[in-house]
Amino acid sequence: MENNGLVVRPYNAATDLKKLSTIWFDASLKAHPFIGEPRLIEQRRMIEEIYLPKAETSVACLDQKPVGFISLLDCFIGGIFIAPDRQGYGIGRRLIADALARKQELSLDVYLANEQALRFYKALGFHEVSRRDIDDFGFPFPTATLRLRG
Repeated sequence: MENNGLVVRPYNAATDLKKLSTIWFDASLKAHPFIGEPRLIEQRRMIEEIYLPKAETSVACLDQKPVGFISLLDCFIGGIFIAPDRQGYGIGRRLIADALARKQELSLDVYLANEQALRFYKALGFHEVSRRDIDDFGFPFPTATLRLRG
């Protein structure tokens, strides 16, 4: 699959909210099955009502259709999600490169059980700076904080 027409643009709440929420949910079901669908449904409401409105979000589009996004809180990646059928085609790399060009340094938290994401971030040059035994919600899902400097 070619991504020659990939465009990264700013988030538009009026047109993007539900589309990005769907991308987040579908990608989260694939990447975080250990969390469970009921908790992801609960978190989806927070994504829509709190996280997307609060973050600086860039949307990756193919043929003007959103296929992924990255949300930043200053230099911290609050989330990067690619539609499952578009993963592995360089969209995440493009979003990270775009964010790094603007911020010069990025950090993020990743679930250690999400081995695909860990491999992706390490391939881009992120390095681990710390670990925790619980996630931000207090659940026993170990996470690592990673950092990348431009």
